[in-house]
Amino acid sequence: MKSNKEKIPEPIAIKNYSGKFMVRVPPDVHRALAIKAAEAGVSINRLVSSKLSY
Repeated sequence: MKSNKEKIPEPIAIKNYSGKFMVRVPPDVHRALAIKAAEAGVSINRLVSSKLSY
């Protein structure tokens, strides 16, 4: 990239992240998530966050 005078991107591992991103899902998936979250007594955000965490 240097030889082509291109900007070298910042490594992903050192970038700062806000903790927010939007995911669009079909209405039936949204409904199912809402039901599962309500049954678990948590928000959809907390349910999905726990599913995405490792």
